[in-house]
Amino acid sequence: MIDICLVQQYAFEARVEIDRDGNGAAIYAWAYDITRGRTSGQYVHNLLWEKHRGGIASGWKVVHLNNVTVDNRLENLALVPVGAKRPATTQTATPRDQSLYWVAIQQLPADPVEEQYGDFVVTRYFNANGEVVEEEEDCYYECRYPPCTNIEKELREFSICGRCQEARYCGTYCQQKDWPVHKKLCREKRRPCLTERPPER
Repeated sequence: MIDICLVQQYAFEARVEIDRDGNGAAIYAWAYDITRGRTSGQYVHNLLWEKHRGGIASGWKVVHLNNVTVDNRLENLALVPVGAKRPATTQTATPRDQSLYWVAIQQLPADPVEEQYGDFVVTRYFNANGEVVEEEEDCYYECRYPPCTNIEKELREFSICGRCQEARYCGTYCQQKDWPVHKKLCREKRRPCLTERPPER
């Protein structure tokens, strides 16, 4: 919460980086000082680390413990030597639904774009190289409930909304908590009607 003042000093945007070694694409939060322009840009995770934990020495880098590159909560960041394996995530004493982050995210209003243009919003899926994927066969999904940062570890691991067949959740808790928002957009997916074809003559 103490970082809210950063929005007055910095402009934020998403930055897609494609690994040239074929390891896919990642989206990072990027910030630059409004008064100094885009040339002053840096990763948000580095900005937050330096503000709260101190500098980042040469040969070291800040990583995201849960591999969600836009989850920049301090408890999700760690400083590791460049080239080192990512440290294992540790469970905190506070259950996630009682953390300050979780409570704050729950207070945010629903996405106004979804609420206003629900039927017109097109969801696109991207592969590891940042290319648009037409079929969803090999996509891993993030839980739709906004405070949750869980991502599927296996294909089709999450449950799907039985009505719209689109929203995916890591469990019933998240699905129930998201229902007040999701029900405004949820439209029953109609199965194609199978009609008998007349015999050919």
